[in-house]
Amino acid sequence: MPIKTIDLDNSVLLVIDVVNSCCSEKCEIKKWNITYKKIRKMIPNLERFIVNYKAITKRPVIYIKTTPWRKEFLTKNLIELYKNPDCNYYSLDKTGYSEELYLLKPTSKDYVLEKNTYDAFTNKNLEIILHKLKVKNIIIAGVFADGCVNSTIINGFSKGYNFIILEDLVETTDKKERQDIKNLLIKYTWRQMYGKIVKSKDLLRSLETK
Repeated sequence: MPIKTIDLDNSVLLVIDVVNSCCSEKCEIKKWNITYKKIRKMIPNLERFIVNYKAITKRPVIYIKTTPWRKEFLTKNLIELYKNPDCNYYSLDKTGYSEELYLLKPTSKDYVLEKNTYDAFTNKNLEIILHKLKVKNIIIAGVFADGCVNSTIINGFSKGYNFIILEDLVETTDKKERQDIKNLLIKYTWRQMYGKIVKSKDLLRSLETK
């Protein structure tokens, strides 16, 4: 699916979970080997892409962030999963810092939505906004590539949306196993099953030549 075959006038940029809990050094859990150096290296490139994307398209960006990652906010099946000691993870932060966007600064014309599980489409307002904007094609970036990004792509595709996945603007933790999964998703799974894989600079070039 070449970029030129996609109607970018019917597209929107969806940015997943670029929040402190998934990006900030303060939120790393080193005892579990959960560190975010690669994510922090990617974020400045994402910032520049957003500025250029909005300048060219004049379209808003949809930012997705998490609710507080505590029992009282999460879905019942996540709480059930977290009974497994190997999966158990709740945030101890009650200040709101963990859920704040990391470095990114939406404008009043953008949308910021919360979710209490992995998939952004579980927030029903997302589809309302996509319908309002007449979106058929979703350009996606963010973290974690092997978690909430992947979950959102799979469910969004099943709902009939086309995906343009920015391979240099999706990231995950520094752990080798998770980096391997991210690379597999980019090189095979997403490409074969769910959308077009492009570099952010190539997408901007396509937008500029429309």
